[in-house]
Amino acid sequence: MNPIATVFRRELKGYFATPVAYVFIVIFLILAGSLTFYFGGFYERGQADLSAFFIYHPWLYLFLVPAIAMRLWAEERKSGTIELLLTLPITMFQAVLAKFLAAWAFVGIALALTFPIWITVNYLGDPDNGVIFTGYVGSFLMAGAFLAIGSCLSAATRNQVVAFILTVVACFLLLLAGFPLVLGFFQTILPQGVVDAISGLSLYAHFDAISKGVLDLRDIVYFVLTIGAWLYATAIVIDLKKAD
Repeated sequence: MNPIATVFRRELKGYFATPVAYVFIVIFLILAGSLTFYFGGFYERGQADLSAFFIYHPWLYLFLVPAIAMRLWAEERKSGTIELLLTLPITMFQAVLAKFLAAWAFVGIALALTFPIWITVNYLGDPDNGVIFTGYVGSFLMAGAFLAIGSCLSAATRNQVVAFILTVVACFLLLLAGFPLVLGFFQTILPQGVVDAISGLSLYAHFDAISKGVLDLRDIVYFVLTIGAWLYATAIVIDLKKAD
């Protein structure tokens, strides 16, 4: 685990070495607060919960997380530092995992800094803190899935803008997969078994269940497998493109 820890520390420190990290955190916190208190009608709802906070997370992550993920490998390939990284005594998958964990930890820090919203709802009422905690768990897992997808697509190109666009499109499609409108369309042309399979791929459906306090093992396994599969794909893509 030492090589992973070394790269992890280097990458995490790298985020805070430039103003970009602080700008990202500020934007994330402003948007999270605005969506919760203004567009989510936090006060108007009159309920002591954070559903107005979590409901916007998929769409908040849809643009902010790809902005973090796009630099994971595209920048390394463009600058040529990927060759230096791969000369270290570390396997391909360890390098992929270390960079992913650093990015995930960075997003986790931004998410943790929203704790004043949690304090606010406890001050105003008597919420079910267990549900709120599972909501944070679901949000963190969903962010990890977005990052893993972005990692793979970032490894496929040298252009960060292209990586960003591809990640947004891929995550958007996976979010839409569980919406009734989309499933209703597929039900008219595909067998029910295929429709159920498409629904099972939805990031939104699995996050929505967890955010409501239902910590189902199937949802946890879904996110773990999604993250693992995309990270494994990242290692394969990097290995195939080493000669580029």
